[in-house]
Amino acid sequence: MKLNRTMMFWIIAIGFVALLAYTSLKPQAVTCEVCMTFNGGQRCAKASGPTKQATTETAQTAACGPLTAGMDQTIACGRAQPKSVSCTGG
Repeated sequence: MKLNRTMMFWIIAIGFVALLAYTSLKPQAVTCEVCMTFNGGQRCAKASGPTKQATTETAQTAACGPLTAGMDQTIACGRAQPKSVSCTGG
């Protein structure tokens, strides 16, 4: 039995939606809050993820966003030492 294009499209689409739902709803192992001081401002952000390192990097990137202007400052803030890091889980 041959599958026509429409049927193949729907099979792929349903598979993609199922994968997206699984990865979005799956509980994350670690939650971290990172506080950054940069360019005279201070910002804290929370993130969750599979490992402490990945979660800390994501939270730091989120905290740096409003504190920076331009790619150079974004990179510098991402490499700066956080003021505080607090993680739970994992």
